[in-house]
Amino acid sequence: MKYRVYGLMAVAFGAFLAARPLVAHHEILAKFDDKKPTTLKGTVTKVDWANPHVHIFMNVPTGNTVSNWAVELESTVDLGRANWTRDTVKPGDALTVQGIVARNGSRQIWANSVVMASTNKKLFDNATPPKPVANAPSGPTPRWPDNQPRLGPPPGQTGFWGSPTATGLVQTGTTVAMDTHGLLKNIADADKVAPFQKWARDLYELRQRNLLRDDPMYLYCMPPGGPRQYQLPYGLQFSEDRDRKRIFVFIGSGNRNYRIIYTDGRAQQGQLRGDADNPLYYGRSVGKWEGDAFVVDTKGFNEKFWFSNGGLPHTEQLHLIEKFTRTDLNTLKYEVTVDDPGAYTKTWTSGWDLKWIAGEELPVYYCQDNRP
Repeated sequence: MKYRVYGLMAVAFGAFLAARPLVAHHEILAKFDDKKPTTLKGTVTKVDWANPHVHIFMNVPTGNTVSNWAVELESTVDLGRANWTRDTVKPGDALTVQGIVARNGSRQIWANSVVMASTNKKLFDNATPPKPVANAPSGPTPRWPDNQPRLGPPPGQTGFWGSPTATGLVQTGTTVAMDTHGLLKNIADADKVAPFQKWARDLYELRQRNLLRDDPMYLYCMPPGGPRQYQLPYGLQFSEDRDRKRIFVFIGSGNRNYRIIYTDGRAQQGQLRGDADNPLYYGRSVGKWEGDAFVVDTKGFNEKFWFSNGGLPHTEQLHLIEKFTRTDLNTLKYEVTVDDPGAYTKTWTSGWDLKWIAGEELPVYYCQDNRP
């Protein structure tokens, strides 16, 4: 099956932004310099409440001149979790913003904190960003009448999987420090991440040294195929179509993409009327239940996306075996075996847990709703 990637949408907001390339929900350090902390005091002229990042535009006096700055914040989803609304900050409000400035010298700043001058109230603090938590009482694994575990919500309820315990793909038995986008804290740890072939290791280091700014999901809203879909901040939902023997996986991040896992016993091979000779972003997936574990075999990937946060390379030989085990109501154990003889010296494994976010639907998020 072919997956559609929606067209990019961008709006220009001034000459200092017009010449920049498109960027989606990006690695912050790719755009902003953490070695250049700055404090701005000024008056709000406009609030742009849109994904992938909310922007506040404010006039900042400097000597005898006034400059208009773009203050970049998290997405509407993250700000909503912090109880922000479109009206939390309005034109005319006086703010103090602390953050880091754009690497290219333009008048843009990533806000680490926002304080309302009139009340001295801190409205936003990026040091403790809000995250969804498993908010349902603990309980047993929900099951279908035939005792097969449910991957989705219990009957009559809603929810999705989020809050992954790991946001980077690292081989089992290895601990490597990285941020939520997969950027290594220490580039010297690259060799620990996976059993790279030399070219793949060199490319991985290049992507890391380039601060992940070449990520096609950031630049072009390409789908997050492979394990990456289980590493992203806005979760995912399983919808089990048992009548037609297939499972839909709806992705909350990226660009609201989805994949299909077939459970009808078909062979792991291309379908003549669909994907026989057409490598896909999510590959061809066939799944089966082995006791309480759902095991998915996926091949047929293209090379146009990054299959993990942080930019691990892969080739069209990539073959994944994924195992999903819902150990209780609130916990989904994800395990993956990576086999790609084009990029790695041996087969390797990784895994983490996801938490059930009860009573909520997937957040409304598109990767390119506004400017870079």
